[in-house]
Amino acid sequence: MTVPSALCRPARRGPLARRAAARVAVGAARVLALLPPGRIRVVLAVLRKGARPATHGHALAAREAVVAVSLTCLGPRGCLPRSLATALLCRMGGAWPTWCVGARVMPPFGAHAWVEAEGRAVAEDAPDGYLTPLITIPPGRAG
Repeated sequence: MTVPSALCRPARRGPLARRAAARVAVGAARVLALLPPGRIRVVLAVLRKGARPATHGHALAAREAVVAVSLTCLGPRGCLPRSLATALLCRMGGAWPTWCVGARVMPPFGAHAWVEAEGRAVAEDAPDGYLTPLITIPPGRAG
């Protein structure tokens, strides 16, 4: 039996330049998502260099821009490209959130990817402690 569902895009679309940047980030994220986890980690570690830590508001705006331009990222199975695109879009603005890949602590087991900023998950419906990170790429140190 299937359960019908609808994906709701954010009402606000944003300026054309922001949408174009989000589309570039989504395209790059879809390519990155095909790589093995070790390679993703190396690429993101290089990309984060020289970026300041992202604020929660900046990361949230990047995530909203990403899901506004991509149905793949909006869907329930789009967590990896969504988190990658969000981090890449933040990086285009000179900032870097903490990129995380982990699993649910409570059954049923499930892998998940998300971004955090200012010590909290960005736009995740899970309560605190529900997700445990296995791989994290935090902002690099200044200097």
